Amino acid sequence: MRVKYFYQLIASHMGVLVFAVAILSTLFIFYGERVAYSDKAEELERYGEQILQELEQARPGTDLQSYVTVLEAQNINFIVFDQQSRILYPINGNFPSVELTPEEWNVIERGETLVVYRDVERFERSMTFVALPYVEGSTLAGGVLLASPVSGIREMVTELNRTLVAVIAISLPFALLLSLLLAKIHVTRLQRMRKATSMISEGHYQVNLPESNFDEFGDLAHDFNVMADKLQRSNEEIEQLENRRRRFMADVSHEMRTPLTTIAGIIEGLKSGMIEEQQREKGIRLVSDETKRLMRLVNENLDYEKIRSNQVTLMKEEIEAAELLEIIQEQLQLQAAEKGDRLLIEAEPGEMIYGDMDRLIQILVNIVKNSIQFTENGDIFLRARSEDGASVLEVEDTGDGIEVDELEMIWRRFYKADMSRGSGQFGLGLSIVRQLVNLHDGEISVESEKGSGTKFTIRLPHKQSNK
Repeated sequence: MRVKYFYQLIASHMGVLVFAVAILSTLFIFYGERVAYSDKAEELERYGEQILQELEQARPGTDLQSYVTVLEAQNINFIVFDQQSRILYPINGNFPSVELTPEEWNVIERGETLVVYRDVERFERSMTFVALPYVEGSTLAGGVLLASPVSGIREMVTELNRTLVAVIAISLPFALLLSLLLAKIHVTRLQRMRKATSMISEGHYQVNLPESNFDEFGDLAHDFNVMADKLQRSNEEIEQLENRRRRFMADVSHEMRTPLTTIAGIIEGLKSGMIEEQQREKGIRLVSDETKRLMRLVNENLDYEKIRSNQVTLMKEEIEAAELLEIIQEQLQLQAAEKGDRLLIEAEPGEMIYGDMDRLIQILVNIVKNSIQFTENGDIFLRARSEDGASVLEVEDTGDGIEVDELEMIWRRFYKADMSRGSGQFGLGLSIVRQLVNLHDGEISVESEKGSGTKFTIRLPHKQSNK
């Protein structure tokens, strides 16, 4: 059976309250009766001591009549008895003779006061009585017994019980209202958390519960907000990854479509004989070039993902700048010559660069190839120098340049600075370049103006700066 938490709280509050009231009422009644009987016994004992004083000053019966009158007005009877339990005073009283048990006589013989709170066997009704030892000289002569009916005490206890019941009857409705209020507050906070949890389950992570340091609900709200914030960030990362995946698939599909279409068309033409004999060698060479393009695209993508996911480890060392630039010059000399370009090196003597040789070559090759692509019959300068505690590498060309509003976009994957002249070039190389420079704790910047050439500047910290 399903019971709402609200009703569980009400039941628990009222259950605890009723249980506590029952325990307190029982204890109150029990100790109330004990106190009432104890007070009555103490009262009887005081009167008994006064009577004993009278007996010590005169013979029995001399001045005790005044006590009889006073005590009867308070519904108290007394007798003076000897060791044989015979009544010595009053002689003609209506109070019955009381037979004490041996155990009770032992108490009196020890000089102690005997107290019996409720006795119904020796009297016609329930009585509370005390017996005080009466000693003449050093000999026990008997005792003084005072008794009072229990009915008066009962009436007082009953009145106390009525008062207690009235207090409980009045306080329970107020306690119920307070319980309803507290339960409503707790259930409201719980429902707020349940609503927030439902929103999280539906994918809405922008949830914020009110926090407090008052109780565990506040701590739970804080933990919930932390969880929601982490889920929000994780969801944003997942969306970014998904967007990158879709963009990557779209870009790769777009870039692969052209070479694949070219390769498929040429192969189909060769199979069907539609390409003439003198054009076959050109077609085969075109197929080879397009195949290399596809391989380069795949390799660059794999390289980019490794760099982006920090799977590349740099093997840094001191490299002579002139030697590094000469390697680039040798690798790209023929490609530059095909465009009528010259590769010129300007390096300070003894200039050293701290970095990974292979990755620095990869960086410079990408930049220089980009310069060759957009430069015809011009010069491409490869420079190296020291500046402000860092090594500076520059690649500057005298080519067509780049529009100012396109400078920041050249670092994007698959972006082509000049779509009309971008055949065979993918805007992925510069993305790799930037990532590799960042891995070297360096900086790269570009300056260009349409028609006035382009200059790439790379700043790499010296070895002592990396410690």
